[in-house]
Amino acid sequence: MLDRLRELISGAAKSADFQLGEPEFPSLGHFTTNAAFAVAKRDGVKPIEAAGYLKTEITAVAPKEFLAKIDVAPPGFLNFWLTPKAIQDNFAVIAGAKNYGLEQVLKGEKVIVEYTDPNPFKEFHIGHLMSNAIGESISRVIETQGAEVQRLTYGGDVGLHVAKAVFGALAEKKEIESVRSKSEKEQLKFWADAYVYGSSKYDDDENSKKEIDELNKTVFEKSDKEVNALYDWGREVSIKYFLEMFARLGSRFAKNYWESEVTEEGLRAVENGLKKGILEKSEGAIVFKGEPYGLHTRVFVNSKGIPTYEAKELGLAIKKFKDFSFDRSIVVTANEQSDYFRVLLKVMDLLMPDVAGKTVHISHGMMRFASGKMSSRKGNVITAEALLEQIKKKLGERVGEEDDLSPAEREVVTEKIAIGAVKYSILRQSPGQDIVFDFEKSLSFEGDSGPYLQYAYVRAMNILNKAGNFDKADYGFLSSEEELALVRKLSLFPGAISFAAERLAVSGLAGYLYDLARTVNRFYERKPVLKADRGVREARLNLVAVSAKVLRTGLNILGIQTVDRM
Repeated sequence: MLDRLRELISGAAKSADFQLGEPEFPSLGHFTTNAAFAVAKRDGVKPIEAAGYLKTEITAVAPKEFLAKIDVAPPGFLNFWLTPKAIQDNFAVIAGAKNYGLEQVLKGEKVIVEYTDPNPFKEFHIGHLMSNAIGESISRVIETQGAEVQRLTYGGDVGLHVAKAVFGALAEKKEIESVRSKSEKEQLKFWADAYVYGSSKYDDDENSKKEIDELNKTVFEKSDKEVNALYDWGREVSIKYFLEMFARLGSRFAKNYWESEVTEEGLRAVENGLKKGILEKSEGAIVFKGEPYGLHTRVFVNSKGIPTYEAKELGLAIKKFKDFSFDRSIVVTANEQSDYFRVLLKVMDLLMPDVAGKTVHISHGMMRFASGKMSSRKGNVITAEALLEQIKKKLGERVGEEDDLSPAEREVVTEKIAIGAVKYSILRQSPGQDIVFDFEKSLSFEGDSGPYLQYAYVRAMNILNKAGNFDKADYGFLSSEEELALVRKLSLFPGAISFAAERLAVSGLAGYLYDLARTVNRFYERKPVLKADRGVREARLNLVAVSAKVLRTGLNILGIQTVDRM
């Protein structure tokens, strides 16, 4: 239906670029286009004049059984009303599609997506949760378009933060043996506290700062057995926990890269950069002078001969290209690393243009609460686990009140709703924006939230389960405005997915699913399904089934699991 409408517009506009979508208010039409603006710019006329021309051209060739009416709306929009038959016929196509909305336009493309990137010896905080939700959704939406996607994560298992944590652990040397015999959670807390202590001493005490800087070199060179043993323990505990969190959030990574694995490759890249004059020596360090490119100077090897994050990042880029031979590499990080990545990508462009040209950096904002930005350095971090547990506590008795729902089943349902609530709150926002997480709004079963979408799916499945078996129907019975509005909304699903894949952002898809859920609920409220006459009942059951399938598919792309009961 939409493809046919696009063909009519394109034929009249003579291939001018345009968008096709819904008007702001239903009274303005079923669909609207901005094609007249492109035509006006090309032909040197006013948009309202171009719109009038397009209306005449389209009306002359459009079949009457397809197009009911076209209106011109100032300053130059074209609004379309389709016939009920066109909409009914379109539903037959949608209902008969095997994988509705899942195109294969990226088939054959190899894409790697790096995201989450927690560092051992530090906590898995809400920033990692944001990166995970965004990276996973990008991976999934690209996969729906046929691309071969490999998920990667990268962690800093060497560097100053490690030295700070080991320094803190050495300060509690007497406690180490007893802590090692305790639970994984207590061991994790020990290392988190050690990092906070080390960070504080590094900032506030010059002697400790010198000691930690030296310890950083010791860790890097693996020159002390006691330090090595502590390092191995902390790294092992951290990685085990990260794997548990990845599984909990629904991410399965093809490879976990670590800084210690890419350092040598990075140092070789730095040496190559020196030879080519891209990098230069300055006060004992190796740096990139970014000012001629409108950037800033960054250190790649410090004056002590230790490679920095920048050098290791070069090694990572080379290693990823060798391992996966990708067509596109997408890296998801927080906004605060945007300037860092601009410099890094410039160095990559000068040093390895074949890799740089295939690399895309996507940044996201911070999740904020009433107290503002959180920081693990001072120990007031909100961990991902703590946030999820707080959400589950607030859900309380809202879910799983059925007598036949066991405590274990209730835990599963609550877990899915909590994760869905957080992910939707993150993904509904435009890329790069900060998120203000509101517990009440995010957990609402009646508003723009993850639980609301999950509940819309539950309602649809309840109807289908009560109905039992039903057959394909005469879709001519779908004649009410509520039914036709729902079919029109369903017709927009493929476009929402392709737009998200093109923009590498699913906020538009999240908004579409919310609108779809509202349209489905409005349909339920005004048109009975199970109590309708047989022909109408069968047609409406098919409409409910397709709506449920689209909701489930869309939620899956967002990384949100559906539930059976709420």
